[in-house]
Amino acid sequence: MTTLTAPYRRAISSETEDVRPLRRRLGPGKPIRFGSLIGIAVLLLAWIVGSATGLLDERNLSAPWTVIATGETLIENGRLQESLVTSGIRAALGLGLGVVVGLVLALVSGLSRIGETLIDGPVQVKRSIPTLALIPLLLLWFGIGEPFKILTIALAVFVPIYIHTHNGLRTIEGRYAELAETLGVTRGEFIRHVVLPGAMPGFLLGLRFAVTSSLLALVVVEVINATSGIGHMITLASNYGQTDVIVVGLVVYALLGVTADAVVRLIERKALSWRRTLAS
Repeated sequence: MTTLTAPYRRAISSETEDVRPLRRRLGPGKPIRFGSLIGIAVLLLAWIVGSATGLLDERNLSAPWTVIATGETLIENGRLQESLVTSGIRAALGLGLGVVVGLVLALVSGLSRIGETLIDGPVQVKRSIPTLALIPLLLLWFGIGEPFKILTIALAVFVPIYIHTHNGLRTIEGRYAELAETLGVTRGEFIRHVVLPGAMPGFLLGLRFAVTSSLLALVVVEVINATSGIGHMITLASNYGQTDVIVVGLVVYALLGVTADAVVRLIERKALSWRRTLAS
C-alpha cells in the first residue's frame, strides 16, 4: 500500500480547500427571493437615470413617465383595451389549436410504432423549417384574414408540444410495462394511469416553450399584416415616430408573456405535486 509523503498530502489538502469555495459558488444553493425581479429593477433604474440625465434621447427612447402618461391616455380612449383583447384572442386561439394538434400527434406517435413512423418524420421536417418562412405560402393559401394569423401561431406552437410530450412518452421506463403485465393491467388502464401521468412533465415543459412561441408568432403576424391588435398599434406608431406608443405596446407584450409563463408554472406545480411527495 502506497502512502503519500507530507508534501503531497499538503498539496492535495491545499487543492481541496481551494475547490470547496468554488463548489459552493457554482452549486445551486438557496435561491434568492424575487431574484428574477432584480435584473428587471436594475434595467428600469438605468432607464430612469438615463432619461433624467439626458443620456437617452427622447426621440429614440421615451422616458418612463412619458410612457406611463401615454399608456393612461390609451386606456382612457379605450384603444389599448381593444387592441389587447384582439391580440389576446388571437394568441389564445392559436395556442389552443397548436396544443391540441401537438398533443394528439405526440400521443399517436408515442403510443404506436406505426404512428411514429408516419408522424415523427414530417414533424421533424417542420421543426427544421422556421414558421416565419412559411408566412408567404400561408398568405397565398389563406389571405391576410384571421385564419392566417391563428394558423401561423398554431404552427409555431404544436412543434414544442409534440417534441417534449413525445420525449416524455418514450422515456417512461420499461419496467413499468413489465410490472403492468405481471399485475394483469389492461393496455387502456396502463396508458391512463402510468403513461399519461409519466408524460405530463414533458407536456408541461413543452407548454412553456409553446407559450413563448405563440407570442413571438403573434408579434410577427400583427406587425406584418393586421388592422387591429397590439402589433398594429405599434406599426402605426412607428410610421408616425411615436416611440412612447411603441414602448407601451412592447410593455404589453412583455406582460402577456410573463403572465402566461407564470400561469403555466402554477399549473405545473399543482399538476406535479405528486413528484414532490414521492421525493420526500
